[in-house]
Amino acid sequence: MADGLTALQRQSPRFLLLYALAVAGGAIAYVPLLTILLPVMVEAAAGPQGVTWLAYVAFAGAVAASLGNIAFGWLSDRTGTRRPWIVAGLAGSTALLLVVDRVVGNLPLLLVTLVVWQVFLNMMLGPLSAWAGDLVPDHQKGVLGGLLAFAPALGALSGTLVTFPGVAAPDERLGMVAFLVVAAVLPVLLLGRPRPFPHLMVNPPEGEAGPLAGPHRIVARMWLARLLVQVAESALFAYLYMWLRSIAPETPDSVAAQVFGVVLLSSVPVTLLVGRWADRTGQAILPLGLAAVICCAALLGMSQATSLEQAMAGYAVFGLAAAVFLALHSAQTLRVLPRPQSRGRDLGLFNLTNTVPSLIMPGLTLAMVPVFGFAGLFLVLALLAGLASLLLLVFRNPK
Repeated sequence: MADGLTALQRQSPRFLLLYALAVAGGAIAYVPLLTILLPVMVEAAAGPQGVTWLAYVAFAGAVAASLGNIAFGWLSDRTGTRRPWIVAGLAGSTALLLVVDRVVGNLPLLLVTLVVWQVFLNMMLGPLSAWAGDLVPDHQKGVLGGLLAFAPALGALSGTLVTFPGVAAPDERLGMVAFLVVAAVLPVLLLGRPRPFPHLMVNPPEGEAGPLAGPHRIVARMWLARLLVQVAESALFAYLYMWLRSIAPETPDSVAAQVFGVVLLSSVPVTLLVGRWADRTGQAILPLGLAAVICCAALLGMSQATSLEQAMAGYAVFGLAAAVFLALHSAQTLRVLPRPQSRGRDLGLFNLTNTVPSLIMPGLTLAMVPVFGFAGLFLVLALLAGLASLLLLVFRNPK
């Protein structure tokens, strides 16, 4: 349990808050660009070919992000330092953001630019993820997970901000995104001043690792459980609007955006409360398993929805549970990685659970929806979430 610990046994609140802001900066770097700004620019430049262009860009970007995250996590392990990689990645990815709108009319050049941008972005994100494992003790992982819930919320909010009428002209939006990213990431590098915890960089003695550290079967279960939930979350993120329109054709596009925004904002206090409870009780994995159960139940409910109100209520429950799951999982993953000396590389492999779903989800959707409708797709996704809960709820949680 975390009660009774002195201040020197905890990482400083300042570092935790600034670190969470930096992770949010990573989300700000890619969410507005990939979900709003790039599609708008490509549609204007390519017209009917825009969908094809975006498909090529999304695939190449996912591959570059996956390989870059693993590579730079590994390099930060080998060099024994994270900061220089974070700084270099921040500088390179920010500079390339300012180039995207200048090459958007040339598909080959756009592909190259975005691939290199993904490489630099993951030069920042890979070591940044591992840095938390170096500096945040296990008894604060739940609170860390709660703070990480700010990242997707701020990423979505930044997209709304830069596209809000009167805030920035179209040719100024990427510059505004770049400014927001730098403003979010730099403070932890300049002002974080984290307390060192040398024991987090040393392998625990054989037999003293505890039930959540070391065994590769636990690492594999954590990886697979996140992949299963991420596939469901990615499918809902991509097709929420189309599903709502299939139930209520008059549904305006603003409804999906509003529901998505409310879910993300609501997830922040809920994740903080659940993460704090996990720290106080020592139940690191139980909240993840229960969140996956709620995702499964919500998807089953969504498969039977016949009205817009039922659909939105089901998605709100699913979205909230999935957001809590993903934020807490990111923090608790740091508990189960077997070797501190390969933490960056291993987190890069875990990052595949964020990128692989974007490759799985289109094929799954095309196989299910034309034949069985969205109800059939949601039943399959419910099965995936149910399997994730089983993988997690068999853990013995340390006290």
